[in-house]
Amino acid sequence: MPKNILVIRFSALGDTSMLLPVLYGAALEQPDCTFTLLTSHRNAELVTNSAPSNLHIWGVNLKNYKGLKGLRRLYNEALSKQFDAVADMHDVLRTKILRCFFRLRGIPISVIDKGRREKRMLCRQGKKKRLTPLPHTTERYANVLHQLQIKTALWRPTPYPEKKGIGIAPFAKHQGKIYPLDKMEAVIAALSKQGEPICLFGGGPLEEQQMRRWSAIYPNVRFTPGRSLNEEIQAMAKLRVMLTMDSANMHLASLAGTRVVSIWGATHPFAGFLGYGQSESDCIQVNLPCRPCSVFGNRKCQFGNYPCMQAITPQEILQKLSI
Repeated sequence: MPKNILVIRFSALGDTSMLLPVLYGAALEQPDCTFTLLTSHRNAELVTNSAPSNLHIWGVNLKNYKGLKGLRRLYNEALSKQFDAVADMHDVLRTKILRCFFRLRGIPISVIDKGRREKRMLCRQGKKKRLTPLPHTTERYANVLHQLQIKTALWRPTPYPEKKGIGIAPFAKHQGKIYPLDKMEAVIAALSKQGEPICLFGGGPLEEQQMRRWSAIYPNVRFTPGRSLNEEIQAMAKLRVMLTMDSANMHLASLAGTRVVSIWGATHPFAGFLGYGQSESDCIQVNLPCRPCSVFGNRKCQFGNYPCMQAITPQEILQKLSI
């Protein structure tokens, strides 16, 4: 079994968040092994104080390693760390090139099976659609380590002792994963009247503008911009429940050990991206023949207005949050 393992996952934020419970578990199971996660410098902020001491984070700015020459330089930097195995949790062009370099050195390589074909079948339209649950992403990550004979028992965060308040992350990267803002405002308005503290999460100028407006209009609603990812996770850990889209914030809240009620439109939990440790019974979604139409929510809606989102009522969401 290798003793000094390089694990590669550059992006995205949600995918890297799901990797951490697997790596934490592997590091705790093999205290005599050293694990190094090579990721983007932004994702390096995800690691909390609860990380095992034999797990190290190597955060890089990929803009400094462009092209073949840049990747060769990154590989040379990795050589100095004397890794004896490489686990590719990303399997994109950049990591494939790095794998070639390591393979020429005779270093053992393991690679994730993303199930691309099965995911395409899940998103097909008509009779060719195969709406069946696929392995969760954490399971796919664990299988990569198993190829290297590395054991892992998935790590679970310790719940915060006194949880109160509701967190809401109303945005996502793609339109197909965003609940209509007028309906979300109706949810916020109703929750505001109940008196329980409401914390809004999200970034980006337009998102911040919208959340500042909500926090100014509705009592008990606050928005705190400018926090690091680690600070966001700590804030989520104190909440009773989070309301999110199929987004990075769903995965951050899962890392925090907080229950998540998630809203699903163009995407579907069956693709394997439900927040780690979350329950499918907390997924709010409608059954339509066209769902899911996309793995990542980045396809245009064939109807133009995402009926998969429009059909979800604020009352359904409020009822789920009250459980």
